[in-house]
Amino acid sequence: MRVLVAGSSGLIGTALRSRLRESGHDVVRLVRRAPAHRDERRWDPPSGRIDDDAFDGVDAVVNLCGTPLASGRWSAARKQLLRDSRTEPTEVLAEAVAEHGVPVLVNASGISYYGDTGAVEVDESAPIGDGFLARLCAEWEGACAPASRAGSRVVLLRIAPVFARQGGMLRLLAPVFRGGLGGTLGHGRQYMPWIGLSDLVEVIVFCLLRDDVSGPVNATAPRPATNTEFTRAVGRAVRRPTPWRVPGGLLRVVFGEAADELLLAGPRAVPGVLTEAGFTYTLDDLDQALASALS
Repeated sequence: MRVLVAGSSGLIGTALRSRLRESGHDVVRLVRRAPAHRDERRWDPPSGRIDDDAFDGVDAVVNLCGTPLASGRWSAARKQLLRDSRTEPTEVLAEAVAEHGVPVLVNASGISYYGDTGAVEVDESAPIGDGFLARLCAEWEGACAPASRAGSRVVLLRIAPVFARQGGMLRLLAPVFRGGLGGTLGHGRQYMPWIGLSDLVEVIVFCLLRDDVSGPVNATAPRPATNTEFTRAVGRAVRRPTPWRVPGGLLRVVFGEAADELLLAGPRAVPGVLTEAGFTYTLDDLDQALASALS
């Protein structure tokens, strides 16, 4: 299979292209600079331009583009950047997929589509939730419409926070917890879906190869954790106590609206589609996944 990957230099993209190549697949990388290697093709999403030969022989496209959400307070300008970094590249790729007749598009989205569901468990059949992130995910997924209308199989991968040794959220949190400063956020009952990087990569490959998988797919481990459970598990992984509690009000002062959506709320989301399709996780236990990422 020849796979065109956008966002191939990030945490997920780097792991994915290694996995695909190890399995004998051909990977073409979309880059926003002059190509420096034979596997690279240039594109410029704001102008809608992609190298003419980028789609030659391509069997599937994976889009992992998007500016990180956790970057301080969300000003109006920051929110617009978060939108543009997702919807603009997705629109360009979806139109190109339609034009070139590419059979498959696997497009990143976010598990925040469901908003805050409290203790209510939700799968892909649940409606959109409330808040900026839910609307952002809906716009992101909506940008795939040209590919869907053209008959391509489109997978909308609603990705949970990723546990990885190489980066992601744990790279920021590990030093805090190892310094004995880790603690529960707010009341601690808010749910946090999660997934190990190796499992996420396998989910993407699974979606590329399985013709019966399309539409929304929750890329998350089967058992989401509350913030209290997550905090205690990180403490166990780094062998430090976690006695502290960070008041929600303080988090709102520091992070504004982002605190309410990223830190103090979340969906109790489960992978209904993957479970039904028979996907097998290697890191489905919270302690096991954290030990693997933090060892």
